Amino acid sequence: MTGILVLVVAVVAALGFGLHRRLTDGDFAAPADEAPTTWTRLQAAVPDARRGERATLVQFSSAFCAPCRATRVVLADVARREPGVEHVEVDAEQHLELVRALDVRRTPTTLVLDGAGAEVGRAAGAPRREQVLAALPPEPAR
Repeated sequence: MTGILVLVVAVVAALGFGLHRRLTDGDFAAPADEAPTTWTRLQAAVPDARRGERATLVQFSSAFCAPCRATRVVLADVARREPGVEHVEVDAEQHLELVRALDVRRTPTTLVLDGAGAEVGRAAGAPRREQVLAALPPEPAR
């Protein structure tokens, strides 16, 4: 009887965790306040990174991460189609100090920076195209 109870608890816990991950993967959350801008930290670690006038999509990836490849395709497509948006991919293993400074906990993680380089959104997991578009700052009025 005890074995069945342990099994039921384990299955319920696993289902709960899986449901939580399914519902939250790719959702963008507002950033915590920070002193130096995310762009300043990124540029120090990746000097050849280009900042977008409207937004910069910063993707933290690792070599053996399958969702990272899908994220790369989505973010590159959004950057190509949306004016003033750039995509920067950062190898998390090569930039551990930056990963720690920005509190990146898993790959892929996507940061959305505004035109000034401040973080305005963050998603852990592979976001869908519509989630990325919704997280972008609005285009400036002309």
